[in-house]
Amino acid sequence: MTDGPDHSPDVSIVLPVYFNQENLPRTVASLKSEVVDAHPGKRFELVFVDDGSGDKSLDVLLDLQRRHPELLRVIKLTRNFGQVSAQWCGYSHARGKIVVSMSADGQDPARLVNDMLDAHWKEGYEIVICTRQERDESAYRVATSRVFYWLMRKLSFSNMPEGGFDFVSMSRRALDVFLANREAHPFFQGQVLWMGFTPKMIPYRREARVGGKSRWTFAKKLTYLIDGVLSYSYTPLRMMSLIGLFFALCGFIYAVVIAIFRLTGTLPRLGLLNPLMVVVLVMGGTQMLMLGIIGEYIWRTLAQSRNRPLYVVDRVYEGIADERERQRAADPATPVRLAADSARGDSLP
Repeated sequence: MTDGPDHSPDVSIVLPVYFNQENLPRTVASLKSEVVDAHPGKRFELVFVDDGSGDKSLDVLLDLQRRHPELLRVIKLTRNFGQVSAQWCGYSHARGKIVVSMSADGQDPARLVNDMLDAHWKEGYEIVICTRQERDESAYRVATSRVFYWLMRKLSFSNMPEGGFDFVSMSRRALDVFLANREAHPFFQGQVLWMGFTPKMIPYRREARVGGKSRWTFAKKLTYLIDGVLSYSYTPLRMMSLIGLFFALCGFIYAVVIAIFRLTGTLPRLGLLNPLMVVVLVMGGTQMLMLGIIGEYIWRTLAQSRNRPLYVVDRVYEGIADERERQRAADPATPVRLAADSARGDSLP
């Protein structure tokens, strides 16, 4: 008895979606014309994950799916879980032998997917990373990104590309390893580099965003930086120990100086200028900072022990959706659950 034919796609392209209604038609058109049509002998699927978008992104995706029912799959999450969780969802549902993740806003050139696939098929790489050498973005966004990835190279990953990355492709083997490393506060770039597979690096220029505005705020960048540092580095704890040692030495030296002054009878009367006040304030602030760092580690340990899912799937759209289903999906007050989705286990990650 022989196994039947393998009907899984050759390539899955995962695209998290969050307030991208203006860019989605352009992104699908470029992927189809520059990638899918360039490989007529290969099967592709585009896996879009709507991460709780508050605009009409889902409606646009369903309209695009009606035009390309054999190409698009649309996954709707119950709320906004964050870009990395949406990527995890797309990875978990991707069926391709090669899985590519890229942004849905059109800033990642679709033509680069062809170079990534060649690196897999012709050169045998397990992971291919497109590294951002230049960015057609504001000086503020360029500067904050440079600081972010400089800190990541210094504190966690010395092999982190200077411009960072999130345009990545993985073989099924690498993806299985990636999905096995489940963390409560995932740091996507760190998880890719942590696996240890030698990646192929493809430099590129990140293009300007044509429509809409980025939702990647400074607060989200700061939170993501903290996740990356605390998940893959013990540097903050080591710094706390060194700072504690420094202040202990300072206190010892200060005590010796005071003892010498008292023995020689030359202890000055400083009143309000007593250095003790400075020491108390500095030490108090430092202790609060250290307690905050310890609290961050404890919070992440608690979140990991809870083992909550990274995302919750509301609906998986396969093929052409009829008018009744689209109307129900557009009304958030109406519960929607497909029997087929439940049977496939798509309601939870």
